[in-house]
Amino acid sequence: MNSTDQAPGRHQVERVRHSLRVRLATVRAARHLTPNMVRVTLAGDELAGFLSAAHDDHVKLFFPRDGEALPILPTITAEGRVLVDENARPTARDYTPRRFDAAAGELDIDFALHETGPASDWARAAAPGQRIGVAGPRGSFVVPDDFDWYLFIGDETAWPAIARRLEELRPAAPAIVLAEVADAGEEQAVPQRIGLDLHWLYRDGRAAGAVLETAAAALTLPAGEGYVWIAGESTVARRLREHFLRERGHPKAWLKASGYWKRGVANAHEEHDD
Repeated sequence: MNSTDQAPGRHQVERVRHSLRVRLATVRAARHLTPNMVRVTLAGDELAGFLSAAHDDHVKLFFPRDGEALPILPTITAEGRVLVDENARPTARDYTPRRFDAAAGELDIDFALHETGPASDWARAAAPGQRIGVAGPRGSFVVPDDFDWYLFIGDETAWPAIARRLEELRPAAPAIVLAEVADAGEEQAVPQRIGLDLHWLYRDGRAAGAVLETAAAALTLPAGEGYVWIAGESTVARRLREHFLRERGHPKAWLKASGYWKRGVANAHEEHDD
């Protein structure tokens, strides 16, 4: 089922629903992209037919419990309802599909590592042959590639989606990126493209989001019609959204803000769209 959000001018944002399916995948490779970012490549026959139509889609990953080789997976009914055994709840977290190669049957997931947690602990130790569950994406929020410019704002958790979108945009589409990371060691190489204005912002021990908010407030936006995409800590993402809507007067239909994590809350994912 599809629906379209009408926006001023020529731009239309499409919400696409997908049939929900749970797959069991196998780790093909794992490597550090930076000290705190690990890319895990998944493979397996069950990835056939996998579909991710937008850069900020998210899949739910199901991790094996300590000492177990296979994850506990939910059951999906014919109506698309998710059934979970309350006595054996799966350990699951949301992640961005960074790359899917249908011909190779490979799905890349980039993990921003935290000090501890089921996803970070699993990714640190990921090795070929290990198994993991993958559900979704349940839907996609497809932004057209017909804006005059794009602005992407986010921290490490948002970087996989930002990097994917930069790869998928038309050549020379103007794109501004405010990317907050812990320090210079967390920068990632980005293919050179005309129109890219990339700003790596270092926390250097400051609170998450502080340098993003300062940089966003000082930013001069290009002329024309642009799309603003924001993701990271939930409270920060909400404040940045309000900044662009209230103080900048940016059209609501041309902005999306998401909380990919929330300070003090485990397994949080919030969409700020009131």
